[in-house]
Amino acid sequence: MSAADSAAKSAPVTAESLRSGKSGGDENFPVASLLIAAPLRPVILAFYDFVRAGDDVADHPTLPPETKRALLDQLDRSLIGESDAEPLGVTLRAKLAARGLTDRHARDLLDAFRRDVDKNRYESWDELIDYCRLSAMPVGRFLLDVHGESRDLWPASDAVCAALQINNHLQDCAKDYRAIDRVYVPRDALAAAGARVEDLAAEKATPALRACLRDLAVRNRALLVEGAGLPREIKDFRLSMEIAVVVRHAFAIADLLIARDPLSENVKLGKGQMLAGSIIAAAGEAFSHLAGRRA
Repeated sequence: MSAADSAAKSAPVTAESLRSGKSGGDENFPVASLLIAAPLRPVILAFYDFVRAGDDVADHPTLPPETKRALLDQLDRSLIGESDAEPLGVTLRAKLAARGLTDRHARDLLDAFRRDVDKNRYESWDELIDYCRLSAMPVGRFLLDVHGESRDLWPASDAVCAALQINNHLQDCAKDYRAIDRVYVPRDALAAAGARVEDLAAEKATPALRACLRDLAVRNRALLVEGAGLPREIKDFRLSMEIAVVVRHAFAIADLLIARDPLSENVKLGKGQMLAGSIIAAAGEAFSHLAGRRA
């Protein structure tokens, strides 16, 4: 064994060392894009990297549950200052402290990842929304806090973030089942449509499963409508454009999920579609802001 191999073998395991390679460019939404003011991007990127590492731990296909829990706890301790074992936690801790921001949102997300380790089925829509309370809503709340926005905007932000999360669950429903035996499609929705969890293993959705997924996509689109006015309520001009882009992408994906079978058809936006949608949404929000100021 070479010295390099020996050193690698003895190196401590961290969440960062197990990163999947997924980055902000792989998401359904922009991550600290150029629309965000440059001084704010570092803390947002540190938050994303920390959260992505925790998500990758929870979704790791071969790590035993006890190792996943230990790594998530290690991330948590590094974030709150009880350890320096996780560089990503140390970095985020420093950047949050420099801006006087709470670590609560990041810690809520760690709780969501702990739930992922121990729970692989959801009984109802309400149970799924409760999961989104930890897994999605803290992201929007964090962005609003970074920009000094009012907490009165949290309900609209929560609706948008939950819809984004459920879009992702529906897009990846077959992959999640096949790779890690995790199913976010509620059992009561499957039963009401006459579908089974096992139907997610097929190359193409059965009529019953297709009806179930379409109904969930329609319900999720209605949730997105609840938060669609969020960009207009945000005071920070650049953030309002960023959120307008997020909302536009989310509607486009929801419409794909209503129209297509996620088991056999493309329900993701291409880079060109995302770029075009971003330009249209940002320009529309900019025009609305200017028109509002003139009025």
